[in-house]
Amino acid sequence: MSTDGSFVIAGQVVDVIAGTTQPSEVSVREGRVVAVRPVRHAPNRWIMPGFIDAHVHIESSMLTPVEFARMAAPFGTVATVSDPHEIANVLGLPGIDFMLANAAMSPLKFHFGASSCVPASPFETSGATLDVAAVRNLLRRPDIHFLSEVMNWPGVIAGDAAVIGKIEAARALGKPVDGHAPGLRGSELAVYVRAGIATDHETFELDEGREKIALGMKLILRQGSGARNLDALLPLLDEFPNRCMLCTDDIHPDLLESGHIDRLVRRAIRGGVSHMKVLRAATLNPALHYGLDVGLLQPGDSADFIVTTNPNDLRVLETWIAGVKVANASGALFPSVQMKPLNAFRTQAVSLADIALAGHHGRVHVIDVVDGQVFTGRSTHTLPLTSGGALAPDPDDDVIKLVVVNRYRPQRPAIAFVRGFGLREGALASSVAHDSHNIIACGCNDSDLVEAINAVIRHKGGLAFAQGSRRAVLKLPVAGLMSDRPGQAVAKDYRELTRLAVGTGSSLSAPYMALSFLALTVIPRLKLSDLGLVDTEAQAFISVAIDDPAAQ
Repeated sequence: MSTDGSFVIAGQVVDVIAGTTQPSEVSVREGRVVAVRPVRHAPNRWIMPGFIDAHVHIESSMLTPVEFARMAAPFGTVATVSDPHEIANVLGLPGIDFMLANAAMSPLKFHFGASSCVPASPFETSGATLDVAAVRNLLRRPDIHFLSEVMNWPGVIAGDAAVIGKIEAARALGKPVDGHAPGLRGSELAVYVRAGIATDHETFELDEGREKIALGMKLILRQGSGARNLDALLPLLDEFPNRCMLCTDDIHPDLLESGHIDRLVRRAIRGGVSHMKVLRAATLNPALHYGLDVGLLQPGDSADFIVTTNPNDLRVLETWIAGVKVANASGALFPSVQMKPLNAFRTQAVSLADIALAGHHGRVHVIDVVDGQVFTGRSTHTLPLTSGGALAPDPDDDVIKLVVVNRYRPQRPAIAFVRGFGLREGALASSVAHDSHNIIACGCNDSDLVEAINAVIRHKGGLAFAQGSRRAVLKLPVAGLMSDRPGQAVAKDYRELTRLAVGTGSSLSAPYMALSFLALTVIPRLKLSDLGLVDTEAQAFISVAIDDPAAQ
């Protein structure tokens, strides 16, 4: 490499625009592609544009942007399209500024949006609010690239002035509007799309996806830690290759340690979709839709590319961003950075009395967890009563207690019951509870629940496990969402917490991720916020106890 950063690299060059692969030399100078010249012979390695995660919440990795980049870059990720609404719901504008500043300390190209739903719904308490004026001001910034997922689809359909105002602000500035429409169909979907919403990443059924594409939407096919919809939707990538992108949405550090978008690419190819269709979804389509300054191996582009083994194996050997090698198969080639954590945690420790719920005959509504999905089912169950007349968990029938504690101010905890964790004993707790990020916990007995919840409160954020004298905590001092440690260390601690949960009976693939989505009141069907049990389809609170006269 010369002093001006000039170099030539040769291999089987993948042109995702032309749809061809041929032996070529790529000439790079001052961080940009100068020329791509066909040659007769080139090394048996593939050079292709780097991967783009088209929708990811960096905070869900429990890593800062720099540490996320250090984990993702070795797998060929060169850019993300990121909604910072997790930290925005906790800290508002200072949280978004933190993400932008930290991301700027890594070579990976993060593209953040203006969070449209802070709070996500009126059924929960968040730590901040972004109104129309705040969102409009964010969208005017050159470092804010789009309006993030509009989760309040009932507000769009009803013509809510605040929701529509945010959408119109983005459209006036020519910035894309991301959607969030799980299961939305028919006339309501048509209204949602006509409002100017261009994408959806919450689709989980094939016919639903076809309907959305027919109305003009682009689909972002998701395979993360909590929701895994890629396999069910692969035919859409084959049928509509120009209207699909790939994303992880929410990915925990243990999964990120072994792969990122490269994993989705290999999975789609093994599922029968042609290499070029898959690679376009992982590179070209998001770059064009969001107008990203991410290179596609064309003359004049930023020199953002990856070197891989053959397309069937597709193991990333090198990742280059702006003409600099930033990662190889051994890991990232750029350092961690130190930062001062910021947070918002103002609640008090809970007691056994705080999480007791009086019952009558014990019949209750139950949230049913669906493994690998963020939506839930709903059912009923008759619980035993304690000697004091309180509703007790029934782990023998896989029904345990669910608790949400407001982290922003002292408030009586909300209580419900959940089926599907498989826990036989112990309790799990977390300050990652989408989207307002209050404390959420589930457990088989009240004493372990109190211990796990109070461990999170004591550390002002984290994931906790309690089972008698067995305790473990993963501290998350950055907004109660992210660690200030290297990614590998966080992944190790997270795996240990998962091991403990599995050891007490959980059959879920990601029990802490499943727990975190049980407070998300913009996803069907039953959810528990800090304010109570929510029927998200009816958009109303309901009583936990069915024999309660106020129950619906």
